[in-house]
Amino acid sequence: MTVARTAVAVSAPPRVAISWLGRTGLRVSRVGLGLAGLGRPAYMAPGRDQDLGPDRSVAAMRDRCHMLLDAAHAMGVKYIDTARSYGLAEQFLTDWWNLRGLPDRALTVGSKWGRLYMGRWQLNPPVHEIKQLSADVLRRQSEESSAILGARLALYQVHSATIDSHLFEDREILSELVRLRERGICVGLTVTGPRQAETIRRALEVRLDGIRPFQTVQATWNLLEPSADGALAEASASGWGVIIKEVLANGRLTDRYGGDRLNELRAYASERGVGVETIAAAAALAQPWADVVLSGALTCAQLRSHALALDVEVDPDQFASLAEPASDYWRQRQLLPWT
Repeated sequence: MTVARTAVAVSAPPRVAISWLGRTGLRVSRVGLGLAGLGRPAYMAPGRDQDLGPDRSVAAMRDRCHMLLDAAHAMGVKYIDTARSYGLAEQFLTDWWNLRGLPDRALTVGSKWGRLYMGRWQLNPPVHEIKQLSADVLRRQSEESSAILGARLALYQVHSATIDSHLFEDREILSELVRLRERGICVGLTVTGPRQAETIRRALEVRLDGIRPFQTVQATWNLLEPSADGALAEASASGWGVIIKEVLANGRLTDRYGGDRLNELRAYASERGVGVETIAAAAALAQPWADVVLSGALTCAQLRSHALALDVEVDPDQFASLAEPASDYWRQRQLLPWT
């Protein structure tokens, strides 16, 4: 691959390219905005105290979320990622949408079911969230999401599926997912953990009376944890939409928190007049199977740095030495504090 070595011009607001989410018919943007860190006071990412300040009230977090949604909309972002477990994220999104007077399908919204927010708007609760993948939870949470988002809900995903999740053999859950498809809502799953590739391949095999319940997959992929790339390529080839999350490895692929290990990446970024975060996002965008790369930005500057990645050409193989064994990566991720 020929790699561009000219600095990226940053004076004009970056515009995000538009694409399609696999064969779902959903119109998305190459860069999407994730609301995991914007709908609740605590999340697994370092530096939130610096980015957000001490005021984590509902009003302050709503204002922050609306500010990021305004910035994303101005850049042409068409995909917004949320979930039932993201605190008040679905409600914040709906409030913003109503205030701006946008048509129902002006943006594509993906939400998720299967995790319950337990934090009660506290910074240090005993438990922040729990996973419950059951048909009862699916029915309840899909009704809640639909009540809040209405016709704006375009994609509903299983939250944090793993290879040992019983949902792949649970006919009641699969039947509910097919019913969602019959209502015109696309169905997908998000995957997590060191066996993401196995989970994706198992999901590709699932049929209910000849119907494939799943149409999309959202997976962790970044320069430290690329182990799902082969399975994601297979999912894309089968027509699934592919969404990439945690492209900055929950802060580990940032200039602030990456440490000396990222010195080569820093030098590479500096040559191009951008930051480490832009190169990390560009590496994900360079994957031919990636339809959407999510930004978990908390500030407009962070969102801009991710959008600029569209203008930077990167050969991810150049940084293959950064990759960690998947088991080591996920073990370290489990130790990250909620801030």
